[in-house]
Amino acid sequence: MTFELKFLVFQSFIILPFLTGSMIRRRVGDPAALSKRILGINLAFIEPPVILWSIWGLTIRRDLALLPAAGLSLVTAGFLLGLATLPLLGLRGPGKKTYLISSSLANHGFTMGGFICYLFLGETGLGLASIFLVYFIPYTFIVIFSYARSGRGALSPASLREQIVSPRNLPLLASLTALGLLAAGVPRPELPVPLDLFIMASILLYYLTLGLSFEIRDVRAIGSAHPLLGLIKFIMLPAATWLVLQMLPIDREVARVIQIQSCMPAAIYSVVTSVLFELDARLASSLFVVNTVLFLVTALPFLFLLRATGML
Repeated sequence: MTFELKFLVFQSFIILPFLTGSMIRRRVGDPAALSKRILGINLAFIEPPVILWSIWGLTIRRDLALLPAAGLSLVTAGFLLGLATLPLLGLRGPGKKTYLISSSLANHGFTMGGFICYLFLGETGLGLASIFLVYFIPYTFIVIFSYARSGRGALSPASLREQIVSPRNLPLLASLTALGLLAAGVPRPELPVPLDLFIMASILLYYLTLGLSFEIRDVRAIGSAHPLLGLIKFIMLPAATWLVLQMLPIDREVARVIQIQSCMPAAIYSVVTSVLFELDARLASSLFVVNTVLFLVTALPFLFLLRATGML
């Protein structure tokens, strides 16, 4: 599949499933339950083999450790920048938490950052992006979930165990398994794995679930939050990342993956977190959708321009 065709398919696999989910939403008895089942299928059966296969095909080296460190640094910096811009919005309580979580979490996975890395760098880019994402589950559960539920009492051992021993953590297990196979020197078998099909299926299911859970009324006017979040995601974080990368003697492909991931929009998990912990889910949904649209019409064309000129 050519670069241009992959991109067109990628765009259609975002828009069409989203529209389909939105259209059938009112015809489904319990769209939230259906979304949860579809998401579970994706996390349990589609993402893990893609992650395992793509990481297993890499050559292990020291600078790979920079990838999850970079991921953790980016989401931490996003949180701090959100905190710095918060006084300009006047948000309080659940709205404040929602904005900060949206500022922090970014769409680094298959549905955006991981796929862009695959599109630009092939299977190697996908493998590097998968290692980059190793930070995600620990950061989300330890930092973001703890912050979201702060002031609501301690997390019970049963709830904590349920969150850790969950099918949604299988992508992390796949990453760790692949890294273990690399460290042990186990060669990856020569098999015709259709990565394109797996990735497209993952994107389709993610945006179908988003369409099932989204309502147009959630995109509401919220003052300066949209432009401020866009400033953080598409100018401040990419610029700071570029400056840091100029000072680090690291592999060019590793640097390219980090730079691409630094430009990603707000993550769907910011909406999931707001729903789970009864924050401002409508604000989270609005920030996610508008920020993603801003990415598609501003940051993504700029990334393509950088690639075309050989600067990325």
